[in-house]
Amino acid sequence: MQALIDVILPVFLVIGFGYAAVWRGWMQDGAIDGVMKFAQNFAIPVLLFSAISTLDLGQEFDASLLFSFYLGSVSGFVIGTFGARFIFGRAWEDSIVIGFIALFTNALLLGLPITERAYGADALASNYAIIAMHAPFCYGLGITVMEIVKNRGGGVVKTANAVLRTMFKNALVIGISLGVVVNLSGLTLPGFLTDGLNLIARAALPAALFGMGGILCRYRPEGDLRVIIFISLISLFWNPSITWLTGSALELPQDAFRSAVLTSAMAPGINAYIFANMYGVAKRVAASALLLSTAATILTAWGWLAVLG
Repeated sequence: MQALIDVILPVFLVIGFGYAAVWRGWMQDGAIDGVMKFAQNFAIPVLLFSAISTLDLGQEFDASLLFSFYLGSVSGFVIGTFGARFIFGRAWEDSIVIGFIALFTNALLLGLPITERAYGADALASNYAIIAMHAPFCYGLGITVMEIVKNRGGGVVKTANAVLRTMFKNALVIGISLGVVVNLSGLTLPGFLTDGLNLIARAALPAALFGMGGILCRYRPEGDLRVIIFISLISLFWNPSITWLTGSALELPQDAFRSAVLTSAMAPGINAYIFANMYGVAKRVAASALLLSTAATILTAWGWLAVLG
């Protein structure tokens, strides 16, 4: 119970403030869009840049950590895609979006603050290692599979160009890429620049959580309830279970193991809806799954924290 009160509820309280602000009409949709645009296009990329530019890449980019986490995610993508296609009879484009929703855990807006509150800021190195690859990997996989389906007979070059154009327009990918460049180059940024970036970075998670709450208020739990439950079960139980089993078999260190399992146990992120909106398919299912699974995470994250200890 203490973990629920001290770790999870403060994060969801910020989300709730954003939800209430829109629900009660204290903030209009345009204002919330502005908050979210600041968070996603500026503050969070700066946060990722700052964290990754100073991360010990050789130590934190542990192959066992990344394999454990991404095996869970990819297995969720495969089950989500083929389950949507062959169990629920969805078109291939819809099925890929449903698989992407199951793939794209909310590693940043939920995984990062919950891990920090549960285990402290020093436990976040593994989270940043996962996040550094998260957007590029997930978008790369989802866009590649979607473009292959959409460009049947269109050729490898056309598909590759579509994938690269879409990925490198993403602000998160740009922030991560610049952070890696600075890290590998050994460049030392001047103090005034670092201080300014840190000011922006500190605003990233509160602004993003508040904006996420406002955006969730727009959605209604509509669509195919069976598909939404299917997605939620994959995201909240299947993915972290696979990560748990793999991490245990590979004997991950405790901090890395906790970060991997807890991050994989988060609800799908806003980017899942963005992906659906990008291709104009399964948007209602994406929105509904995002809303309901995020609410369910209050209890499921509590459960995973209890078993992780």
